[in-house]
Amino acid sequence: MRKTIISDASCFIVLSNIGEMELLHNLYPEIITTPEIADEFGEKLPEWVIVSNVKDIACQQVLELQIDKGESSAIALALETPNSILILDDYKARKVAQSLNLFYIGTIGVIIKAKLLGVIPSVKPILNKMKTTNFRLSAELEREALSAAKEY
Repeated sequence: MRKTIISDASCFIVLSNIGEMELLHNLYPEIITTPEIADEFGEKLPEWVIVSNVKDIACQQVLELQIDKGESSAIALALETPNSILILDDYKARKVAQSLNLFYIGTIGVIIKAKLLGVIPSVKPILNKMKTTNFRLSAELEREALSAAKEY
């Protein structure tokens, strides 16, 4: 069964800022997000991103007591969507997702997966472009990403 991919805004923002949104599309032909995340992204999303409302607004509101509205909406949507994977970068949101037994990956994980599946030839140029944005990429995370992508 194909996994449903639900993305928070950070992945869209950083990949858009470095001109790599197509990487995301090549890896995941269809991604779901929420209106809150679409608003946070601030640009028109590509046609392969489906915007879907959370049904359980009360669940989203409870999550908003801990994390921001976009991340809350993504997690609430994942709770309603069997067989889903979240793309989350925020540490606190990841902890909430983990506590709810949800599967997640970060933008760096998406890039590593793209390399391992042959979608891109190397993660290094993309990581270098990411470092020119406000995306937080520590030297340790960069080393781990290069190692995971088998780029020593």
